[in-house]
Amino acid sequence: MKKKFRFQGGAFLLFLLFAGLFFLLMARIITIQATGKVEGQELAARAAAKYSQEEVLTAERGKILDRNGEVIAEDTLTYKLVAVLDESVTTNPEQPNHVIDAEETASYLSEQLGTPKEQLLSILENGMEKGRYQVEFGAAGREISHTQMLEMKEKDLPGLLFVKDLKRLYPNGVFASHLIGFAMKEELEGGQVKTKGKMGLESIHDEVLTGKNGKMEFDTDKWGYLLPNSQEAVTPAIDGSNLQLTLDRTLQNFLEDAMSSVQEEYNPARMIAVIADPDTGEILGMSQRPTFNPNTREGLSDNWLNESIELTIEPGSPMKVFTLAAAVEEGKWDPNAYYDSGTYTLLDRTIGDHNSGRGWGSITFLEGFQRSSNVSMGYLLERLGPDTFMNYVDAFGFGEKTGIDLPNEAAGKILDQYPINKLTTSYGQGSTVTPIQMIQAATAIAGEGTMMKPYIIDQIKNPDTGDVTLKSEPEQAGSPISAETAKKVREVMASTVTSEVGSAQGFALQDYTVAGKTGTAQVPGEDGRYMTGSNNYLFSFLGMAPAEDPELLIYIGVQQPQLPADEYGSVPVSKIFTSVMENGLKYLNIAPENSVEAKTVDIEDYSGLPVEEAVSKLKAKGMNPIIAGDNSQISDQYPNAGEKLVAGENVILRTGGTTAIPDFTGWSKRELLAFQALSGLPLEIAGQGFAMTQSVAEGAVPESGESVIIELQPPEVFYPEQSLNAEKQQQAGAESPETASPEVTEPSTEEPTDPAGQPTEQSVNNENE
Repeated sequence: MKKKFRFQGGAFLLFLLFAGLFFLLMARIITIQATGKVEGQELAARAAAKYSQEEVLTAERGKILDRNGEVIAEDTLTYKLVAVLDESVTTNPEQPNHVIDAEETASYLSEQLGTPKEQLLSILENGMEKGRYQVEFGAAGREISHTQMLEMKEKDLPGLLFVKDLKRLYPNGVFASHLIGFAMKEELEGGQVKTKGKMGLESIHDEVLTGKNGKMEFDTDKWGYLLPNSQEAVTPAIDGSNLQLTLDRTLQNFLEDAMSSVQEEYNPARMIAVIADPDTGEILGMSQRPTFNPNTREGLSDNWLNESIELTIEPGSPMKVFTLAAAVEEGKWDPNAYYDSGTYTLLDRTIGDHNSGRGWGSITFLEGFQRSSNVSMGYLLERLGPDTFMNYVDAFGFGEKTGIDLPNEAAGKILDQYPINKLTTSYGQGSTVTPIQMIQAATAIAGEGTMMKPYIIDQIKNPDTGDVTLKSEPEQAGSPISAETAKKVREVMASTVTSEVGSAQGFALQDYTVAGKTGTAQVPGEDGRYMTGSNNYLFSFLGMAPAEDPELLIYIGVQQPQLPADEYGSVPVSKIFTSVMENGLKYLNIAPENSVEAKTVDIEDYSGLPVEEAVSKLKAKGMNPIIAGDNSQISDQYPNAGEKLVAGENVILRTGGTTAIPDFTGWSKRELLAFQALSGLPLEIAGQGFAMTQSVAEGAVPESGESVIIELQPPEVFYPEQSLNAEKQQQAGAESPETASPEVTEPSTEEPTDPAGQPTEQSVNNENE
């Protein structure tokens, strides 16, 4: 019997439903495979976003270097503190990887970071309440040193991580701080932290110093593990370019040490100093006081001006140098002609010499310059002609910016509206200039009449690519006088140091001749009137040495020093000048004035020779051979073949093998670095000057990994007898009068005005020497 077919409507509907769903799913799958999109979004992009990771490759900020490649500013390794709060990172409860006790952690970190415990505890607890994976501690948790990091790790508090970071380091501390400036980390929008130049060259050249971060992209699984066969995409970081300056670190350190010593002894309101190479216009040193330490910003005040460039001052008597130069060039200078010193009247105004207008009777113009007589400038201006004089003021660059490669340079203001303006400008009063203008103008005197434009940037170069984006070269700024005039002016300037009546006797050096001019300029007070009192002046000196052929040119200004009753204002200035100039010339290996011409020796190529033969040849020439190694054959040497040395100097011969330590006493830093390079020994050189002490005795062989510490001392420490003689000369020179004294010989009916405008009664009748 046949079974009767029964139609199951419910089953059929169920079949249709599932069949429809199947076909819809298939269609969807085919569509996704064909288009690669879901709801308008690329699946590959979503997968990449989920499983691709990116790591930032941090670019280093460019270094700031001195002329010899010595580091002035660079990035150094530090650490950033991170506290992990997520419990999921702990797989073994006995060894937790997240913060367990917020109270204990905050208490310990407070001691280490110098931050209130409550502040740190609040950061930790807020992070825990909000379920954050980790928290940071702001500025307090950054720039942690390696030593501090190791100390904190020893505590072994769970959850504390140290992430490598970079910090801007200024290894020289207080060092041309207003010129170099500083850079520091600042937080950008989005929480990113970036090192930003905030002042000085760090700010001016922030764009070229700042590198460009790179990145490394790679694929991971959902647990964060690197997928096999995944390709890494690396965009390398581009480090910032290096800024190489014309500064010489050794000369700058001499300057900083001398200024700090005077600051401590006399506590002046302000000090400014600039060192230059007169042949090229390169700035070799520049500093000011008050100043600050760029590592800590300690001492940084509201004054962010680089005063050598941005501050205008009345130049005082150094301006007489350029009045003299104009007269010599025009044939109006007769050093043996006489004039009546004391007072000089122009129309209704009278000026007086700095000894209360008494003068020294009838004296020669040469003696007048040596004594720094204002009245001599009045009579000299008559001979020269006021308009001709003002043309020379322009030719020497006063009243115009020098164009130095630094921003915000001031131009100063030369007053020439009234006859009295031209007279007071001839001896440095009323009109204003900048220290860098004084340096530029003086290069014409120190050189052959050619004025050199000052500059501070030697080159800007990327250390990775080798690209040089800027290379500076010496540039002439004019030729206001002839070479013959420059020579005559230097001779007259030198006489202010050597003459018995010279105002600059205290600036004499032990081994070199000096040409220079002292100054004592009045300082305007808050009410616009000139300040009074024996200390309320800007004492200055514009000097160069050796006088016959200057190698260094220095301007120094010391304002309102706290002087003892028995000292003149030139004394603190001379302490800076004599120290820096004497040490600087010796550092540059400039032959002293009275030195006998040293015998020079041509260095041969000793490579490949037996040690005994090379040593015998060198000793026969009067040289001092130093052997680095214990093998029998020479493989390298310092200096190279073809160079000349003075008899008795060291010649380092490398033989290979084990090197015993020689006696480094008296070695220069250059010789020590050469020995280090040839021997491969780890020398740690501290200080500047000449080697005084060493941590490993002569003849010993350092143990593996042992550093040899060598302490250098400046010439005045290494040669104390020379320093003592120089100090005696300073004391003798300080006995000459060097102060300003107001003397009104003819009252003026005009009301006093600002020193930068029409001269006041006091300004006309006060001497600024």
